[in-house]
Formats: sequence, C-alpha cells, structure tokens
Amino acid sequence: MNKGITKTTLNNSFITESGFRFDQPEVAYKTWGNLNKERDNAILICHALTGHAAADEWFPGLIGSGKVCDPDKNFIICINVPGSPYGSVSAWSENPETGKPYLNDFPELTVRDLVRFQQQVLDQLDINGVEMVLGGSLGGMQALEFSIMDRRIKSAVLIAMGKSHSPWAIGISHAQRQAILNDPDWKGGNYEFGKGPYSGLATARMMAMITYRAPEDYQRKFGRELQNRNGRFQVESYLNYQGEKLVKRFDAHSYIILTKVMDTHDVSRNRGSFEQVLGRVSIPVRVVGIDSDHLYPVQEQKELSNLLGNASYHEIQSPYGHDAFLIEFEQMNKIIQEIRKQELSYKISSQ
Repeated sequence: MNKGITKTTLNNSFITESGFRFDQPEVAYKTWGNLNKERDNAILICHALTGHAAADEWFPGLIGSGKVCDPDKNFIICINVPGSPYGSVSAWSENPETGKPYLNDFPELTVRDLVRFQQQVLDQLDINGVEMVLGGSLGGMQALEFSIMDRRIKSAVLIAMGKSHSPWAIGISHAQRQAILNDPDWKGGNYEFGKGPYSGLATARMMAMITYRAPEDYQRKFGRELQNRNGRFQVESYLNYQGEKLVKRFDAHSYIILTKVMDTHDVSRNRGSFEQVLGRVSIPVRVVGIDSDHLYPVQEQKELSNLLGNASYHEIQSPYGHDAFLIEFEQMNKIIQEIRKQELSYKISSQ
C-alpha cells in the first residue's frame, strides 16, 4: 500500500468545523499521470471508510490507459483523509502540546472537514481545475460536498450514498462502535499501539460485511454449507476471516472517528433545505445506485438525483450489494465515460 505514496505536511494550519487546530498536519496522497500546462486536468478520487490513497489497489478497474481515470490524459489524485490510519494526521499522530499521540483528544470530524483538508492539499499542489470527482459510500459523500464547496469541480460521480446519512445507517454504525467500546482491550481509548481492541474491531467489521453484501449473495456463496466437522457454517468462517483481516491493517480509533464522520453527512446542515442546496449544483453529475444495496438503497440515489440541478441516475445490476462499486468495474466505466463527454461540453459552454 505504501508504494508510490507521497507523505508530506500541509503548509498551513488545518482548522476543523469544531475549531480544533492542527499545525501543519501530516498528509498522504498518491498520484498518477501529469498536470497539463493550465493545471486543470485533475481527477480526484475520494476513498471510503477503510480505504486509502492507493486507489489503484481498490479501484483497479477504473485507473489505467483507456479507462475513465486515464493517466495518459489526466492527473489523478487520491488523498488519505484525516482520521484514517494510512498516513494523514490521525489519533496516533503526535499531539505537540503533550508529545504523545492524540488518542481521545483527537477531535470529531465531519465530511466537510475531510473535504476542506483535501482542498488545502489541492491548493498546495496548485491545482486549478478538477475535471471529475468521484467516490463511493463515504467517498461519494465527500464527492457530493466537493460539488457544493469547490468551484474547481467540473463534474461528479456519486456512488451508493444519499443526501444524508439515514437513521438506519447511523444505527448500524452505532452498533459497530459499541462492539469496539465494550471490548475490555479498548481501555477507554488509551491502549498501546498495536495492542488494541482486536475482538471489538473484528466484530464491528463482521457487522459491516453483512451490510456490504446482499442476502442473495450470501445464499449463493455459502448456503447452509458447513466449513468443518465442528459444525461451523461457511458464512461464519468467512466473517471471522474478514474480521481478522481488518484488524491487521486498520485501527479502532480510526474506525470510530470515520464512522462518526459518516453520521455527520447531511448537505442541508446550516445551509437551507435539500432542494435549495442541491438545486444550485449546476455541474453534470452521475448518481449511481446498486440494485442489491441494502445499506444505501437505490431510493436514496434516485432522490439525490432528482434534487440535484443537473444530474442523471444510473443503476448497477449486481448480486454483490453495496460492495459492487468495488467489483463491477465494466458497468462503472460505461456509466462514467458518458459524464466525461458531458463534462467536456459543460467546460466549453461555461468558458
């Protein structure tokens, strides 16, 4: 994951919506391709909850020659968000006031904080224009806020999310956080690095994996087959594996911070009605739903598309549920290629 990652610091302080100040915080990002003379041929990829800046590892079907994110034509960038354990400022960064990791002193963040952090990175790289911003799930929430907050954005692709985080999704996140907080190894958040609440984090991941896929997918993949003679079902072994896999690469503090970030998602907050806020977004937008997504059902994407000023709705047909945006790359390339044509027309007409 570290291959090709740039690690640096922001030149200026970063101040969160809550007023917390980070002086020159760490930032990690990865790029592909080159900026043109006008420095306006960027494509910005926003990562999801446990994602990271190496988007070519989890979006491999979208990045490459001839694909929608083509490094032969565009400067593609993915920035690790604050709070994540993959290089940008996080709960394990040193608090300059104490000389120790922030841990529980790390501030609560919002989706808009993640966007403003990335805006400072784009400013620092002197990027004048972003041809397209795209992302799924938490990445889509960021892409939507970018469409509202940043005039450099010329088009957007919003996948598998809605105008705000629903009570259903908030409840799922809350249950996952409780699994972590009730693990004795959480120790009030003051555990040693590398010795955290593994059982709680693994359980949170297992809960999440159930919502990321569809019942039909679990039936097709596992049925009621047993894994071994002790009576364990294959689906139980699968979920145990997914939980163990995550704890090897992620952190409990980051999981809590970023699931709370997702719960803040509400584009109408302190701005006006959804109709007012989204109706003012004039750039071309593709809103993409997944027919089998139970975490963010297609009704949310259809509603979002109808509220946006210049949007169209498209649907991925897949048995893989919410995770389909990380799998169905052929469908996604076809859907997104069309907005690239629209973006070009919009760019010419707005000049």
